[in-house]
Amino acid sequence: MRRVLIAGGGTGGHVFPMIAVAEALRVEARDVEITFVGTGRGIETSAVPRELGRLELLDVLPLRGRGLAGLVRGALRALAILPRARELVRTVGPDVVFSVGGYAAGPVTLAAWSLGIPVTMLEPNAVLGFTNKLLAPFVRRAYLGFPETRGLFAAERAMWTGVPLRKRFSPAPRDAEERVVVLVMGGSQGAQKLNQDVPRALATLGDRSLSIVHQTGRDKFAEVVALYRELGLEDRARVVPFIDDVATELAASDVVVERSGAGSLAELCAVGRAAVLVPYPFAADDHQRHNAESLARDGAAVSVRQAEATVERLSREIGALVGDAALRCAMAERARGRGKPDAAMAVARDLLALAEGKRSLVSPTRESRLAHETDGEGGAGEAGELRVGVSVPHRAKAEVLS
Repeated sequence: MRRVLIAGGGTGGHVFPMIAVAEALRVEARDVEITFVGTGRGIETSAVPRELGRLELLDVLPLRGRGLAGLVRGALRALAILPRARELVRTVGPDVVFSVGGYAAGPVTLAAWSLGIPVTMLEPNAVLGFTNKLLAPFVRRAYLGFPETRGLFAAERAMWTGVPLRKRFSPAPRDAEERVVVLVMGGSQGAQKLNQDVPRALATLGDRSLSIVHQTGRDKFAEVVALYRELGLEDRARVVPFIDDVATELAASDVVVERSGAGSLAELCAVGRAAVLVPYPFAADDHQRHNAESLARDGAAVSVRQAEATVERLSREIGALVGDAALRCAMAERARGRGKPDAAMAVARDLLALAEGKRSLVSPTRESRLAHETDGEGGAGEAGELRVGVSVPHRAKAEVLS
């Protein structure tokens, strides 16, 4: 039995890659035992399917986004939680730890490293995130979403795998159609800039063959519907608060207008579509701008900073792609060339190899001690509930976003 511990979570950008890797682990190895470690503040409490593995929770605070006082409180909490994280890791007895980033990733990864367990991490963006900068010296392997970060690690530690995606996303070449479909997405919460200005930009094109699918976010639906009606585009625009099946909508589109989070761009490139990207300017470390510019340098997308994304500029950039099938197809092909739809399986296979390598170095005495710590006093009882951290039953699987 190989044991994999996956640490982190919080937002969809952390949770969905870890679900994708867990699913790939289940496909690749029948004898794998998976344990997730997150916090009660993250969506992992409802989004992680129960059948994939047990979920353990630690009470960790975010380190960023709450000013200096929040940083200090978060750092102190992380230090205070380290002994509990060590006990949790020792009890689970993983052969390898995979950190996906987020609140719980730091303490668990450091605890595992201190116990001599191989640790790995996912860096989905084109710049290292705050937690990953701290953890980088300790990892055996870094799985990277963008090639720009390869130089920050020794060659044998870095793997440009892409961002792990669930298996629905795959290359989908699209023939030039008489009716061009523009897909507008601003993430699950929507993007106010895109909601306000993209409909106005599309209205200036005056192209009756244009079809629009616009995902608004749940709170902005009514006002965007009203805007398309005001612009006289209601007969050509399908406005939805949320898209459940992003893979299908991407495959049915010709041009995509969206933000540039790592997961969204991984999906875009896995399918292969021309895109106009408007990075969210307040993302940590400005990582969305770096992500978008990475694709733009390869001719795989157009990147427009929000401050420059006027109605006129958006109209020009979107119009160029709508009106030129050859340009559109060439950009889609470049995007597809950057796509790594098998990222989850690549990560899963490497994790299993690292786990196997670690197990070959563990003596029978060590194995026996791990078993005692797991099954004996202070470990898991007959009900399988740990006495460290917080062990919670999974709720019924909530809507898992793409």
